[in-house]
Amino acid sequence: MTDQAAPTIPARRRQDTGHGAAVLARRGGKAVVSLLSVAVLALTWYGWHYIGDPNTGLTTTNVFADTEAHAKPLDGAIDILLVGQDSRTDAQGNPLPREVLDMLHAGVSDGELNTDTMILVHIPQNGKRATAISFPRDSWVELTGGFGKHKLNSAFVYAYTDTYKALQRQGMTDLKEADAQAKVAGRKNLIATLEKFIGKPGMIDRYAEVNLASFYEITKSIGGIEVCLKAPVKEKRSGVDLPAGRQTIEGVQALAFVRQRYDLEGADLGRIARQQAFLSGLARKVISSDVLTSPGKIADLVTAVKKSVVVSQGWDLMEFAEQMRGLTGGNIEFRTIPTLGNAKIGGADVLRVDPAQVAAEVARLTADGDTPAAPTSTQLPGAKAVTVELFDGSGSPAVAGQTHTMLQGKGFTLAADQRLSTRNTTVVRYNPADDTALGLVKQALGTTVQAEPDRDVPAGHVRVLLGKDFRNSAAGPGGAPTSTAAKPPAATTAVPAPAAPPITAGDVPCVN
Repeated sequence: MTDQAAPTIPARRRQDTGHGAAVLARRGGKAVVSLLSVAVLALTWYGWHYIGDPNTGLTTTNVFADTEAHAKPLDGAIDILLVGQDSRTDAQGNPLPREVLDMLHAGVSDGELNTDTMILVHIPQNGKRATAISFPRDSWVELTGGFGKHKLNSAFVYAYTDTYKALQRQGMTDLKEADAQAKVAGRKNLIATLEKFIGKPGMIDRYAEVNLASFYEITKSIGGIEVCLKAPVKEKRSGVDLPAGRQTIEGVQALAFVRQRYDLEGADLGRIARQQAFLSGLARKVISSDVLTSPGKIADLVTAVKKSVVVSQGWDLMEFAEQMRGLTGGNIEFRTIPTLGNAKIGGADVLRVDPAQVAAEVARLTADGDTPAAPTSTQLPGAKAVTVELFDGSGSPAVAGQTHTMLQGKGFTLAADQRLSTRNTTVVRYNPADDTALGLVKQALGTTVQAEPDRDVPAGHVRVLLGKDFRNSAAGPGGAPTSTAAKPPAATTAVPAPAAPPITAGDVPCVN
């Protein structure tokens, strides 16, 4: 983008097709910028011990009305929106050299204001774990700002363009200032749209935006990232050409690894799996002794990051580093919101989503075990004394999320959710001397669920093993999912695909 004119607003019903370098830039380059996100976090956690105050030299943006409140969230947890853009400028607005773009096969700039990487990172108050939730760019959602329904990745550009043109109509001739103000408007609209989508207004309290700049230098500076492929891949549009198995990649091939979309199972969802696998490797490498004991590598990494990162105003990175010192690679988990499959709307390729399912899954993933449920009129007397251990074998993260949220709303204490291999039948296991706890849970779930006495279950605890008979089900009385054996789902019900096991930064997952 230049300072000469505002970008053209994207057609509302544009079909998302095309070939050549522009497609590589639009579909690949923008996805790649997410790789810088983990570097930002890791550097703020550890880097300042070696190179001084990380706040110095960072570009900031004022996207929150109450900067001080967002810098110190009231609930103690930290919720960061990490955004990637395919910008051909650095964080300070300086154009990237042509030779850098050519080396990365970035192609020509096309729709660079679409935010094609969006990750919500939730870090509980104790700072010992983190959950990163990916939001596919093509998710068909209601945008805030009165722009109607569009792809999630267009929330920024619609608000940007609307503000930019309004400032010009008002007589603003300083195009650089108009661009700066329009970017703030775009960021605010993206934050508001995402919060509305997940049903949590005001949840996001930190913002970090990264772009294409310095990706090559970052991966080179830390000696590459270890990844694993299930099979060899070679695809000419992205330029990826890698063998099967575990390997270390950097520079251009690292870019191609996360860029590939064509010939990849799941298309954008498959690419998200690639991104998450690479991000986990990047986090693992950056917080490894190989990097942390090398002031030279850290200094190079910091220099590259500061060229390409914008963070929300008031975010004290040194304080953040202290909060995150207990975090290890194995405690960083990557997830993706549930989706309902591809569709064409007005000629555009989109991804269907159910906001209620997404909200339930985000609520489940961001529910901290020591956070009490808010009192509601639907709470069951005595439920607070019962701890429910929820094991998800349903194959559907939406069902588990809805059940978790419902049980919290009924007043039960929820232990940390756990995942099982997919099973057919839902079973409630209880201590044989604790019929009261069983009765309360059955009242919440529905009396048709199968119950099994189990002396290994502690008194006051009930274990709920969700099975496929809870999948695709409608909500029962009080919002509880009901077993499909009692009430078959409608044939037209759209169902999310079974969730893959989460990717963590503590291992090297093999991906397609």
